[in-house]
Amino acid sequence: MGSVLDFCKGLTSTTFNDGDVLMQEGHSSNKFYVLIKGECEILRGEFRINKVSEPGSIFGEMSILLNIPHMATVKSIGKTELYEVDNALDFLQSNTEITFHLAKGLAKRLNGITSYLVDIKNQFKGKDDHYSIVDEVLESLVYNQDDEDIELGSDRDTSGN
Repeated sequence: MGSVLDFCKGLTSTTFNDGDVLMQEGHSSNKFYVLIKGECEILRGEFRINKVSEPGSIFGEMSILLNIPHMATVKSIGKTELYEVDNALDFLQSNTEITFHLAKGLAKRLNGITSYLVDIKNQFKGKDDHYSIVDEVLESLVYNQDDEDIELGSDRDTSGN
């Protein structure tokens, strides 16, 4: 099975300069982007959620799949090259290989979020003050597009050291 970039060969590539907006929070574009090279930042309001530089990372897929406006703004950092996919829903419905990769990435994110929320609940068991950090944690995890394998459990040191 090839990589996301392998399945995008032949699509239109677009180059963005530093600070260019790929997609704007609250707007709809009917497209998504696949990172070829460079780096992008994901912003919710003025808050930076994440920086992404992993080739093959996809931006805008959630708004396409859920038929909602973009949930965040994505800007290029420096010169960035991406595949631009117009009519993204049609593209996903007709390209099962890339849709599988997308589903796998979304499943990894969901697994990470679920594991982290369980960890938070365990850390704050019996207290009501943990809810103030949940929104920030969720936003950070939702946009993590690392392609590394997810390990179940917590990254927190539970050995007492």
